[in-house]
Amino acid sequence: MVRPPAPPALPEELASVLRRMRLPYVRAAAPEVLATAKAQRWDPAEVLRVLLTEEVKGRDAATQRMRRKAAGFPTGKTFDSWREHDSSIEPATQSALRTLEWIGRAENLAISGPSGTGKSHFVEALAHAAIDTDLRVAWFTLESLTATIGRARVDASIAKVVARICRSDLIVIDDIGSLPAGQDAAEAFYRVVDAAYERRSVAVTSNIKPSGFDTIMPKTLATTTVDRLLHHAHQVLTDGRSQRLAEALAGKGVVPLT
Repeated sequence: MVRPPAPPALPEELASVLRRMRLPYVRAAAPEVLATAKAQRWDPAEVLRVLLTEEVKGRDAATQRMRRKAAGFPTGKTFDSWREHDSSIEPATQSALRTLEWIGRAENLAISGPSGTGKSHFVEALAHAAIDTDLRVAWFTLESLTATIGRARVDASIAKVVARICRSDLIVIDDIGSLPAGQDAAEAFYRVVDAAYERRSVAVTSNIKPSGFDTIMPKTLATTTVDRLLHHAHQVLTDGRSQRLAEALAGKGVVPLT
């Protein structure tokens, strides 16, 4: 197969101007676009439209990559690997949550159920979808949130750190209840939920219902936090056997040894 000749490089003066104007995606696309435009006699306005569209697409993709990295996702699971019909979450509920309209209304999401029933996968997929629609996401476990707030306590910057977290449109606190939560964890959880209340969406996953959080953390803080968390919240319950355990027992958890 004979490859077509490469389009001529941009004149250095033009490339320099594009670098100075910080238009890297225009600079990358311009040689091929200009060659095509010349061969097909494009209208100048069409050339400009195509080049600027490439810049916008490139910048959007770069922003999404940056936001995924900043979010701190645990595994990178998206709806591409989500098995809707294997989930115990009602299909209508899944569809409604996937619209992400609840994030625009600063509503919360609380998903609780046994381990391995898809809670974290579903919420992480929602979070990736949120980034795809130009929203910001912050992902924590209760342990990592406690550590983040704890470091801020050292230099008295807790308010600044909480404000930074709440710049995200969706704040996820994953896997609450797997470990006991002491005073520091309960305080960190409360600070974020209180600061986000009616301003940002908070999504939590847990193996116990939010009404039972007072069994794993100090009752007074748990009650106050859950009151704010559930005021504008969608509560979803999962059930069934662990999907992870089922895959392991079926020999699908690892590549077979040879």
